[in-house]
Amino acid sequence: MKNGLAVTIENVHKRFGAVHALNGIDFTIQQGEFFGLLGPNGAGKSTLINALAGLVVTDSGHLSVMGFDVRTQYRDARSRLGVVPQELVYDPFFEVRETLRFQAGYFGLGREVEPWIEELLDELDLADKAETNMRSLSGGMKRRVLIGQALVHKPPVVVLDEPTAGVDVELRRQLWSLIKRLHSDGHTIVLTTHYLEEAEELCDRIAILNRGELVALDTKEDLLARGISRTLHIHTREPARTLPPSLADKVKCITDDYIELTFNLGREESSVMQVLDTIRDAGVNVIDIRVEEDDLEDVFVQLTREAD
Repeated sequence: MKNGLAVTIENVHKRFGAVHALNGIDFTIQQGEFFGLLGPNGAGKSTLINALAGLVVTDSGHLSVMGFDVRTQYRDARSRLGVVPQELVYDPFFEVRETLRFQAGYFGLGREVEPWIEELLDELDLADKAETNMRSLSGGMKRRVLIGQALVHKPPVVVLDEPTAGVDVELRRQLWSLIKRLHSDGHTIVLTTHYLEEAEELCDRIAILNRGELVALDTKEDLLARGISRTLHIHTREPARTLPPSLADKVKCITDDYIELTFNLGREESSVMQVLDTIRDAGVNVIDIRVEEDDLEDVFVQLTREAD
């Protein structure tokens, strides 16, 4: 990870009438980090992204991108930020290559950016669509163009707001690969997503917002460690009628090949051993053991419920 801060968010507040959309949000993102920004609908994620992009003026607090103040040094801050919006916003009258050229022009770039545009078209698998009108593209291809627009001025910080929303599984995997490549090329990535397995797969550190407040900020590993339960699945061929009463109520299913016993456990390692000791003392012949732990979705639900 590079030294220095890519994004600084200090005690940011924003109200829309009676709604406190951002309530003292305070954290930083390191250069080169793959950062997840999660939260339920209405948590304040989009408001925070729009504030970083200068589209929303906060009531108080400080925001900066690569050291440039979003409010007082808007041009410098915005030129170092690329935002891929959740909505498929595009001009239906332009072709793909024209769309990227116009976007480059907004940042004062001229003919010198042409080689980079051609490279983007290749990287995004849009080369054969370069002369195609935007309105003729599929949703997935439009999403690729939005990513190209965000990258056309080579920003060091890229914000991806629900980049895989509404796309099929194959395209989603392709976009994951592209996002990983952007990160490996040195971009700081800020990802918002409702697919929590996506954040678990991609992000190094994660912030969780709920009702305008920061309810968690930690590494992925430490967030997962907050999981409160594990489930122990044990398969045995013992006839159900021979199981002792302490195990009979743990039968989850019976198949032709095995009986499955299920135990809901805490985080302590000793709880697994206690169950296995009970199984051994009962003389039950075990053919398979599987431990299922809380994933990021379970932790997310736990944290957002606690904050309500």
